Amino acid sequence: MAGKRNLRFYGALWFAKGTALVLKLIGRKGTSMPGSWAIILCPDFIGRMEKPEKIVCLTGTNGKTTVANMVEDILEKNGYDFVCNKEGSNVPTGIASALIANSTFFGRPKKKLAVFEVDERSSLRIFPNMEPDVLAVTNIFRDSFKRNAHTEYIWNILNTNIPDKTKLILNADDPQGQALKKDNKRVTFGVDRLSYETKEAQNIVKDGSFCPVCRHELNYDFTRYHHIGKFHCDNCGYENPSPEYRAVSVDAENNILHAEVKGEKVDFKLLSDQPIQIYNQLLATAMLSELGMSIDDIKKSFEKQEIAKSRLSISEAHGKTFIRHLAKGQNPVACSRAMENTKNLPGKKGVVLYLDDHFDAESSVENTAWLYDTDFENLRDDSIKQILVGGARHEDVHLRLLLAGVPEEKIVHCEDNMQVLESADMDKCDTFVIFYDVYTIGLSNNAEKRLTEIAAEKEKNNG
Repeated sequence: MAGKRNLRFYGALWFAKGTALVLKLIGRKGTSMPGSWAIILCPDFIGRMEKPEKIVCLTGTNGKTTVANMVEDILEKNGYDFVCNKEGSNVPTGIASALIANSTFFGRPKKKLAVFEVDERSSLRIFPNMEPDVLAVTNIFRDSFKRNAHTEYIWNILNTNIPDKTKLILNADDPQGQALKKDNKRVTFGVDRLSYETKEAQNIVKDGSFCPVCRHELNYDFTRYHHIGKFHCDNCGYENPSPEYRAVSVDAENNILHAEVKGEKVDFKLLSDQPIQIYNQLLATAMLSELGMSIDDIKKSFEKQEIAKSRLSISEAHGKTFIRHLAKGQNPVACSRAMENTKNLPGKKGVVLYLDDHFDAESSVENTAWLYDTDFENLRDDSIKQILVGGARHEDVHLRLLLAGVPEEKIVHCEDNMQVLESADMDKCDTFVIFYDVYTIGLSNNAEKRLTEIAAEKEKNNG
């Protein structure tokens, strides 16, 4: 239910709608400006705005944009009419903008369903004003020091602000995520130990060492990465629940994900054999199923689905493979996962590291501690023949690579992001993997284009 409306609310609504119209006329899209003005003029605007009948939200440290894109794409292709914040942001201003854009002149919702991606730290300003019917949580990891560096800090924000009546979809293999709102209704998703996985993961960061219920040390029967795995507490009995949405095994050669959904066996198209992407696909399945979509329709939808190219893009040209891989700025877990994925790729690889946080690069903030929480050791693998480092922190990344045991002769580094590409060794490398930040997609596109040109020049000279 919406809060009581007053002249201040209507003034904010109409000013925001006017702002949106002006932005449309000048050709600007995907902006949170209307929502920003609405909240400036009426701070509790979201609370007063009338909402769609059903609200589904998605939050968590890593993977939420990938899952949101997947869910929204499948809903759209299956004829669902809904509002989402895909064009804006996952903070209050973005959600306010989405509500405004999909409302009548007097602020009544035009659609009955809303699907919103929510920044986990922003939940304290969103959930008190907008109660989700369903909330999915990807995972709870440490993020950058300037955002969400401490998992218990983020857990407490979520646990305090998630409404009591909200149904949860939680990661069964995340001991911290599983402990959220213990009295709320919930379903879970999880991944069985896969045939190629070892019992212990070699990661610097492991935040789930202690039981979130009784604070005694947790025992892990299997660690997938960081604190994700199969766990139990000998003191209070806290352990993984049996997930309703479960990945049993994968057939990477034939792109099949063998799963169980509420006890029924089902085979989906495998979108990626990377474990974190398997979790993302399972969570998307759970969200769609909880929205009422049949498993058959979900299965058919996955046949036409791919991981969003803004997160992972693969192209081939002139005998080389070029992969653009998101490595979220100053997030040691996301970067560690990207580096491990790169290590496991076949062939001889070159790696381009653009690890400067976009906003830190603009304001020259000095923060390099996160580099020492990141598993650069994955990049000393013999299959990685060259590492090109660009950006303002190239010296710091160079030092971290040396400490990780990467030989000096494999590393080329300089401040100019494009100039460093001129040293790309096309003779040694079959594949180039470009790591980029959330806000530097354009830079990664330019890097891919330049590497393709270098490959073409090499091919021509050899011809």
